[in-house]
Amino acid sequence: MSEVKKIATRQSYGEALKEYAEAYPNLVVLDADLAGATKTGIFKAAYPDRFYDCGIAEGNMMAIAAGLSTTGLIPFASTFAMFAAGRAYEQVRNSIGYPHLNVKIGATHAGISVGEDGASHQCLEDLALMREIPGMVVMNPADDVEARAAVKAALDYVGPVYIRFGRMAVPVINDESYKKSFRIGKGQVVKEGRDLTIFATGIEVAAAIDAAKALASDGIDAEVVNICTIKPIDEELILASAKKTGKVVTVEEHSVIGGLGSAVAEVLSEKAPTLMKRIGVYDRFGESGPAAELIHKYELDGEGVYKQIKAFLNR
Repeated sequence: MSEVKKIATRQSYGEALKEYAEAYPNLVVLDADLAGATKTGIFKAAYPDRFYDCGIAEGNMMAIAAGLSTTGLIPFASTFAMFAAGRAYEQVRNSIGYPHLNVKIGATHAGISVGEDGASHQCLEDLALMREIPGMVVMNPADDVEARAAVKAALDYVGPVYIRFGRMAVPVINDESYKKSFRIGKGQVVKEGRDLTIFATGIEVAAAIDAAKALASDGIDAEVVNICTIKPIDEELILASAKKTGKVVTVEEHSVIGGLGSAVAEVLSEKAPTLMKRIGVYDRFGESGPAAELIHKYELDGEGVYKQIKAFLNR
C-alpha cells in the first residue's frame, strides 16, 4: 500500500497565493516578520513588489491591510493565528470587520499542533473570536486541496475572510476535482453512514475518517461530514445529517467553547434537538511538546476520537 501524501495547509496557503497572483493582479500579501513560517515567502519570491513585511506589529498590519483594501487591492494579511485573532483582535474588529472591508486574514500555526512553541502560541480560541465579528467569513480547511480552494473562494468573495491553516503536515483526503465544487458555506459528506454523524473541521477531518473506520469494525456505521466553513455554516446539511442518524459528534482542534461544536449545537438546539457530543480541547490551555504527541495526548488523533465516541455511545 502506498503511503498517504501529507502536506501542511500553511504550505498550501503560500503556494495558492503564488498560483492565483497572475489571475488576480490586485492581490497583495502582508506579513508580520514570519514569511518563512507562514509560507508567504513563496509569494514574496515571485512577486516582491506586491509583498509587504510589516514587522512584528500585527495590529498595524491589519490597519494597513484595511487601508489597502479601500484602493481596490485584495490584501491577505498573514501571521500566526495567536497574533492574527488574538493580538490584533481590536484592529480586525474595528478596522476590518466594522466597515466590512475586503481583507483576507491568513492565520497559520493554529491549534495545539503548533507543538513545542507551547500554550502562548497554540491558539485554541480563534474560531470563536472570529465567529463573533459580524459579517466575517470563517474557514478552516482540512487539507492541501481544500486550503487552495479556500484561498480562491476568499479571492472571489467581497468582504472580510479569516482562514485558519496548520503547521504540521496532514493527509490529503480530497482529489483535485473537489476544488470545482467547493463553495463558502457548504459542507461536504466525506463518508455516508446511518448510525451517527461526525462533523469535523480542519486537520480533524482526517482523524474523524480514521475513527469512522475503527467504529466500522464494531458494527457502527458513522457518517463523516467535513465542515470547512464555520461561518456561514451549512445548516441544511447539518440538519439533514443529524435527522438521518439521530446522534451527532463534533471534532475540532480548538476549544469546545465557541468553535465548530458550538456552531453545530446552535443550529440543532434551535431547529432539531439531537443527542450530541463535542470533542476538542476542554477549557484549558495547551502545552509544549511534539505535535503528534500532543494530538495523541489530547485524544484528537483517530484513536482518541474513536475512544471518545465509543464512551459517548455507551453512556
